[in-house]
Amino acid sequence: MQHSEPRLNLLNAFRQRMREALCLPGDPVGAPAGDPAGKFLPDAGAQWGQQGSAVVEFTFLAVLLMVPVVYFVVTVGQIQGGSFAVVGAADQAAKVFVARGGLSDAGAAAERAVFLALEDYGHALDKAKVEVSCDRADCLSAGAKVTVTVTLDVPLPLMPFGDTVG
Repeated sequence: MQHSEPRLNLLNAFRQRMREALCLPGDPVGAPAGDPAGKFLPDAGAQWGQQGSAVVEFTFLAVLLMVPVVYFVVTVGQIQGGSFAVVGAADQAAKVFVARGGLSDAGAAAERAVFLALEDYGHALDKAKVEVSCDRADCLSAGAKVTVTVTLDVPLPLMPFGDTVG
C-alpha cells in the first residue's frame, strides 16, 4: 500500500513524537536512517530497548545490599553500647564497694551502682547480673583486689523473640 507524501510526513511525525514521549532515541541502533516504511523491528539486543533499566537495577541492588549493611551497623552499635555500659557500671561498682565501711552493705551498694549506671545507658535491669569477688577473705583490707563482673544480655534490634532463641 503506497502512502501519499502528506500522509507519510504525518506518519513520520507521529513516530517521532512517540519516540520522544517514550524517551527513545530518534532512530534505533541498526535502523536505516529515516526508515520511512517503519519496517525495522529492533531485536532484543537493541540499545533503546534497555533504556531506564539501569535505574531499576540500581534501586533493586541498593536496597538488597543496603538493608543488611544498615542492620549490621545498628547491631554493632547496640553491642558496643552494651559494652560501654558494662565497663562503666563495673568500674563504678568497684569504687562504691571499696568506699563502703562495712562488708554487709558494700555488695548491695555495688549492685545499686551497677543498676544506676545501666539505667543511665538505657538498658533493662532485668537483663543484668552482678558478681563481686575478692582475692582474700577480708575484701576491704588494704591491698585487697576486688573484681566486679557485670553481665548484660543485649537484645538484637528488630528481633521480637531474640531472648528465647537458643
